[in-house]
Amino acid sequence: MDEYTADAFANRDEPISVLSLPGNETPPSDHAKGKRDRLKETISGSTSKLKDKVQDIGTQSNKEYGYSLQDRLFTKLLQQVLPEEEVEELHLPPDIRSSKYINRPRFSLPLMTNNFRRFNARIGVVFVFQNRLERLITWRKPSHTLSLLAVCTFVCLDPYILAVIPIACALFFVLVPAYLVRHPPPPQQNHASYTINGPPIAPPRIIKPAGEMSKDFFRNMRDLQNSMDDFSTIHDAFLKLITPPTNFSNEPLSSTIFLFLFLIGCLLFIISHLLPWRLIALLASWTTIAIGHPNVQQLILANHEKVITPHQKHAQSWFDTWIAHDIILDTPPESREVEVFELQHRSNGSRSDEWESWLFTPTPFDPLSSQRISGSRPKGTRFFEDVQPPGGWEWGDKKWVLDLQSREWVEERMVQGVEIEIEGERWVSDLVPAEDEGPKAGGAGRVKDWEEGDGRGRIGEWRRRRWVRMVRRKVVTNGSAGA
Repeated sequence: MDEYTADAFANRDEPISVLSLPGNETPPSDHAKGKRDRLKETISGSTSKLKDKVQDIGTQSNKEYGYSLQDRLFTKLLQQVLPEEEVEELHLPPDIRSSKYINRPRFSLPLMTNNFRRFNARIGVVFVFQNRLERLITWRKPSHTLSLLAVCTFVCLDPYILAVIPIACALFFVLVPAYLVRHPPPPQQNHASYTINGPPIAPPRIIKPAGEMSKDFFRNMRDLQNSMDDFSTIHDAFLKLITPPTNFSNEPLSSTIFLFLFLIGCLLFIISHLLPWRLIALLASWTTIAIGHPNVQQLILANHEKVITPHQKHAQSWFDTWIAHDIILDTPPESREVEVFELQHRSNGSRSDEWESWLFTPTPFDPLSSQRISGSRPKGTRFFEDVQPPGGWEWGDKKWVLDLQSREWVEERMVQGVEIEIEGERWVSDLVPAEDEGPKAGGAGRVKDWEEGDGRGRIGEWRRRRWVRMVRRKVVTNGSAGA
């Protein structure tokens, strides 16, 4: 194994540290388990994870990916063992720019392995920058950190210097080192008389990725592993801190935070131009960098239990008491009225026949409804007890109430061809068109429409009446939400 790859960026100093926050329990690592246990977990979990991920290399033969013979044989073997399943894709409109300029291959295990090797060989520059930034903030070399503070001070006092910083970085960290590489000092001589004039005497430095069998490659893997652990730890700690007060699981607390943020936003909208932002930025930068000093950290930790903890508990108690007394959330849940129509039927439409209870339906099934015109049957439930409230709602009353204002709901829906009972059971019955009865005696073929007469003897085969009931929103508690 090579010691390092020449002209490759890799963190050859300290490994990237792994954060450990109090209260976060991490699962035991695989090193603590036996070889047999790790083998069992690998075998049991690999089948379910790889079923949706294995892709045929032959379908991507037109792409220029350097798959080895071993990768192809391994993929073919997995395809024989695991059944092929279709993956549901999103039906999105085609994007000409995406299809023309961007190549988005599907998931492939050999392609994923190849991309990881390429990525890991080139990620060292990020870890070098991270390591040097940590040294600056943690005061490893006080002269460097003080120089950073001086730069931050000039930028805060005169923000126009921000335009100079990228140019200065390009000059002192890119061009000057590259020039010195081409004009190195003579070996074993006094550098006091060293001159950089004259033609270049060394080849330029070309950044190369780390070799796959070099120590730099494994250093990058080590730092990448630790960075993934850091991100997961910070992500979980951030959600643990932010989610409970902001997801309205404790509604009074979340409402208080919303109220304070709204008031602060309105206040800043008015007075933000009056605040000394340069001084605020200067104090914030100095405070942030000063906290990284080891002596300052020891001082904060030593005084935390003595000074901060007692006042923190008192402030938390006062804040909770203020929320309990001043933030009142006792508004009743939203209530609405739902309806259902009781539908009855008789075969030949004569007044002498008895009506038969048919079902309870959400629509009145009137003569000009789409269901009647298309010839379909009404849909609903046979029994009153089977009528359920809408999703997310619950019954607000104990029983259904008959709607006595039958004329109102008929006029609201502009229902035609019906006879309305103003008294009694409030049935709204269908009327048979006069064309179906034929010419009346002595009428010389005169035809009446639905609006004439009292409608006796012309009742249709369907009638309905409206029942109403109140519903209210379901109140979801923390226990029911977690279940």
